[in-house]
Amino acid sequence: MQSITQAQVKTWLPARSAQAHKGNFGRVLVIAGSRTMCGAGFLCAKSALVAGAGLVYWALPAGMQPAFAAALPEVITLPLPENENGEIDVSAWELFPEICERYKPSLMVVGPGMGNSPFLPLLLANCALPLIVDADALNALARQTAWHAHWPKDRPSIFTPHAMEMARLLGESVAQDETARLAHVTKLAQLTGGACLLKGAQTLVCATLNKEEPIFQNTTGTVALAKAGSGDVLSGMLAGLWAQLGTAEGFSPHTALHAAVCGVYLHGLAGELAAQTKGIYSVLASDTLSYIPGAFRRVREEE
Repeated sequence: MQSITQAQVKTWLPARSAQAHKGNFGRVLVIAGSRTMCGAGFLCAKSALVAGAGLVYWALPAGMQPAFAAALPEVITLPLPENENGEIDVSAWELFPEICERYKPSLMVVGPGMGNSPFLPLLLANCALPLIVDADALNALARQTAWHAHWPKDRPSIFTPHAMEMARLLGESVAQDETARLAHVTKLAQLTGGACLLKGAQTLVCATLNKEEPIFQNTTGTVALAKAGSGDVLSGMLAGLWAQLGTAEGFSPHTALHAAVCGVYLHGLAGELAAQTKGIYSVLASDTLSYIPGAFRRVREEE
């Protein structure tokens, strides 16, 4: 196991040429939100932009779109049909090819705040885009018998479970010690062929690039991050970083791993910076989001 260092993150951060334009930094499609969990997509989409993505699109239930289009003008909001529960309806799948053709997203984040949307299983099974699989998308997979037997390992992905979500995905007990945590994150990486996190104190990151590839352990973070919405901020940061790295170097397990390592470190550091001002009890996910720029500056401060 290898500890993540500031020097390593600085080396792996996406380059930002002075001559670049927004198209050089990738296009993120966030599919997120439902009537009772409106904020998840907001936090995710905004974090992707703050982490450096060139363009961000947020597909959300149509009833939410007017309010959030006004609240987050930098993001292009795409209204999708919703069912009686305020979740994205299965009929949204008919619109998905047109969305991809028109906006040409580089990658997709799917799951935050989506509840039991019937759109999720279709999307996970049929979308060919590189995927960040988070929150309710993880739960949707866990409800499918032997989901991993049908998962396309050649589709670049980042999985972001916490310990309970990981246990459901693997059909095992929740990891109670470091040995079990290491075994779980390794197994999920093998099942998916992508990069995988096991979130929590000292988040683990693993990708099965080769037999020598270490498991990375995060060295930033604080109990202040144990708050609703923190995972939505992290998934957005991962998307923003991977959009840049993937656009420059290709979407692969290699760039997924680099994005994941950088993302968890910077997210933890942003939480630490927020806690210095707000204290460990009172940090909100939106506070962590507002300290992302400070985390980037801290990592790059030696320049």
